[in-house]
Amino acid sequence: MVSNEPDNQGPPRQVFLFSGHMIDAPTRPKPRFPATKEPAAARKIAEALETLGAGPEDLALTQGACGGDLLFTEACQQRGVRVQWLQPFDESEFIQKSVACHSETWRARYLAAKTKLTTEIRSAPRDLGPLPTGSDPYERCNLWLFETALSYGIGRVQFICLWDGGGGDGSGGTAHMYQEVKQRTGQVIWIDTRTL
Repeated sequence: MVSNEPDNQGPPRQVFLFSGHMIDAPTRPKPRFPATKEPAAARKIAEALETLGAGPEDLALTQGACGGDLLFTEACQQRGVRVQWLQPFDESEFIQKSVACHSETWRARYLAAKTKLTTEIRSAPRDLGPLPTGSDPYERCNLWLFETALSYGIGRVQFICLWDGGGGDGSGGTAHMYQEVKQRTGQVIWIDTRTL
C-alpha cells in the first residue's frame, strides 16, 4: 500500500487539485486550448496560486499531461509546492497518449518537471488494480485524484481548472472533475480558456 503522505511529511496546509485541457492538436477543428493561449494560461494559473498563497507547506495533485497539467506543475514547482502526479495508465502509456501526442517539446517539459518531483509517480493500474470492465480510465483517475485530495480534509482542498465550460472529447475530462468537485466542495477557481 502506498501512503498518501509525500516523503513522510506531515499533512499539507492546502491541497491544490488541478484539471485542465490538454493543448490542442494543430488539426483540432474547433479550438479549445490552442498553443497561442499557453502564455496567458500560465499567467492565470500562477496568479491563482499567488492568490491562494501557495508554498512549500502545500501539496498539488494532477496527472501531468501536456497543456494545463504541465503548466500547473511548472507553476507549483516555481513556488516550492510539492507536486504529486497520479496517472490513469502506466507512465510509458501515459506519455504516449497524453504528453508526446502533439509535440516533442511537451515530452521534454514533462521530463524536466519529473526530475523536480519529490514524490513517486503513481499509476492507477499499479495502485488501484486492473480497470473494471465497462469503466473509463480517465473518470477513474479523476475520482482517484479527488478522493486523494479529500483524504487530507475537505477544508484543505482548492480546485483549479483550465476549462472552456463545454463537454470533453470523451468521458473523464475536466467537465467531469468540475462537476464532482462543485457538488462536494464548491471550492473552484475556474480559468476559462474562452476568455484568455
